[in-house]
Amino acid sequence: MTLTELRYVVTLARERHFGRAAERCHVSQPTLSVAVKKLEDELGIPLFERSKSSIRVTETGLRIIEQAQRVLDQVGVIKDMAQDGKNQLNSPLKVGAIYTIGPYLFPHLLPELRRAAPDMPLFIEENYTANLRQKLRHSELDAIIIALPFEEPEVVTLPLYDEPFVVLLPAGHSLAEKESLTAEELAKEQLLLLGPGHCFRDQVLESCPPLVEAVTRHAGAASPALVTEGSSLETIRHMVASGLGITVLPLSAATAMQYHEDILAVRPFAPPVPFRTVALAWRVTFPRPKAIDVLSLAASQCRVIEKAKSDTPAIAVSA
Repeated sequence: MTLTELRYVVTLARERHFGRAAERCHVSQPTLSVAVKKLEDELGIPLFERSKSSIRVTETGLRIIEQAQRVLDQVGVIKDMAQDGKNQLNSPLKVGAIYTIGPYLFPHLLPELRRAAPDMPLFIEENYTANLRQKLRHSELDAIIIALPFEEPEVVTLPLYDEPFVVLLPAGHSLAEKESLTAEELAKEQLLLLGPGHCFRDQVLESCPPLVEAVTRHAGAASPALVTEGSSLETIRHMVASGLGITVLPLSAATAMQYHEDILAVRPFAPPVPFRTVALAWRVTFPRPKAIDVLSLAASQCRVIEKAKSDTPAIAVSA
């Protein structure tokens, strides 16, 4: 059994295709196939079920491949130990963030990180939480920025900041005359939300229960509904600017507006203010702890999000 064979089976399990796996490993397909079969013969069990149209990991193979990934991660740790004096901040860091955080944090994070670690550029990706979770597990990303709670075996999470939710509405809307708003008031309006699959949609509904009924009515409505779904926060912002309805945004997205105040208005929630906790997550075996330290410090220092200032308890929400 060799590390190369372990790398081959981990890649094949990820790609589910011999050709793509061989390309990722920079070897020919026959070379990869022979190595995988050799490992299976040595172990005495098949790791994959093969057919003409698909490749499937066996139940036992899944456990072995998960262990193989841990072994490969530990190899990275050993290499780093062997080069004790190596600068952990002189090579790229692969960082992912969910769609409702990345566009608003990265413009502030990258300059701050460049000052703190000028020789450590970022490869960045925006994606759904579920996809980022898989990429982190498979070492395709070094760290991810998500909303808590987030639980994954052998992954560490570090809270960075709390971000309150606010209401975005047309400047001429009757609710814009109020200093703060409640979820009950929002439930009576034409509401714009992200579609299913976005964790921020779930956070809004969990923190604002009166909105759940409006969404439920929307799901089975034959007449015009009170809820319209958008594909991104920016799309929703433009729809609000056009006068289609109102929405709930994280404060970072609301303050990144490019519209004049006579077009859009932002109003806080009346206490208790709903919020989310933004956090950094990385594998416990990741061999560059100094890079994680610099990243977390930069994210905390450069944040444009102020914690909700209220004397009353805020509502915690889930990812």
